[in-house]
Amino acid sequence: MPEQKIIEIEVALGKRSYPIRIGDGILSGLGKALLPLGFDRKIALISNPTVYALYGDTVLSSLEGAGFSVSVISIPDGEEYKNLLWAEFIYGELLKARLERGSCLVALGGGVVGDITGYAASTYMRGIGCVQAPTTLLAQVDSSVGGKTGVNHALGKNMIGTFWQPSMVWIDTATLKTLPPAEFAAGMAEVIKYGVIKDKALFEYLERERDRIKGLDPASLGHITSRSCELKAEVVSLDEREGESGLRAILNYGHTVGHALETLTKYEKYLHGEAVAIGMCIEAQLAEKKGILKPGLQGRIKSLISSYGLPTGIPAGLISKEEMLKAMLLDKKVKGGRVRMALPEEIGAVRIETLSDLGSADQSADWSADY
Repeated sequence: MPEQKIIEIEVALGKRSYPIRIGDGILSGLGKALLPLGFDRKIALISNPTVYALYGDTVLSSLEGAGFSVSVISIPDGEEYKNLLWAEFIYGELLKARLERGSCLVALGGGVVGDITGYAASTYMRGIGCVQAPTTLLAQVDSSVGGKTGVNHALGKNMIGTFWQPSMVWIDTATLKTLPPAEFAAGMAEVIKYGVIKDKALFEYLERERDRIKGLDPASLGHITSRSCELKAEVVSLDEREGESGLRAILNYGHTVGHALETLTKYEKYLHGEAVAIGMCIEAQLAEKKGILKPGLQGRIKSLISSYGLPTGIPAGLISKEEMLKAMLLDKKVKGGRVRMALPEEIGAVRIETLSDLGSADQSADWSADY
């Protein structure tokens, strides 16, 4: 069998630097790829029943074939389970398996599995190794890269968490072929985000090659995944923890509204990417109303989002403006009681705006418009 082609991207963070490796059909090579990282032989594989049924045997065989002793830990499938209760469950399983500081956690799954596994790794014994093996498009292009870990609270999404970089991100784009259409579309929201905030050529590629991408053409998937990871790696390398430069905050385009929407609907109505898609449309509308976004581009952003089967607005009557504004004030980026939001200026560029009064007519979007 010919060796699979692997694209490698580095997240350059000095001693915390790590590779992102991307290929089609490379999941069976994960165990061998872990060997140079220097972990102890005792590791844990964390997944959920849905993903494990599809890829668990392949990954377990790969890890054990490379000489690792693997404890498999399963958590339920769903955003509502990304909480401290299930983090505590993971800690208990790690303690029972006697994992040590030289051990490693391998996250096999989407954003929920990746986030809670990273959080557990960063806090178990004050920090052990973590490797991300994302199986959803959203996790592959966004949440697995950059070191943000976390769990949700009833009052806010990802309000409890750490910065803890993985030792490697291992992306097999072949796993996207088993994604439900809604999950694939949710991942496309993050890809579109990268086009809006930093890469006009990517945005135009998504417009031009929509049919090939939606048809899961391997070359197209490889391109959008690798380009998204390159952009994320570039931003994270320059601003690992949303420091004084504030550069990393541009990655939050669509997320201020999106996270509030997820919180208010108790993580049950929208997939993360769907909420972000709505957030991007509303935040683009807000940018246009404030004179930041060039006229007409809000419609172009909305059109691309819609063309990938994503929602573009909040159904009338679902959430009041007052509820939305209150939830947004719990966002991690709030400073001095004012919301800081990434708003687009044009396709390929955004800027951070501090909104002093979101309730004023000139600064607020119509949060309940099904537009």
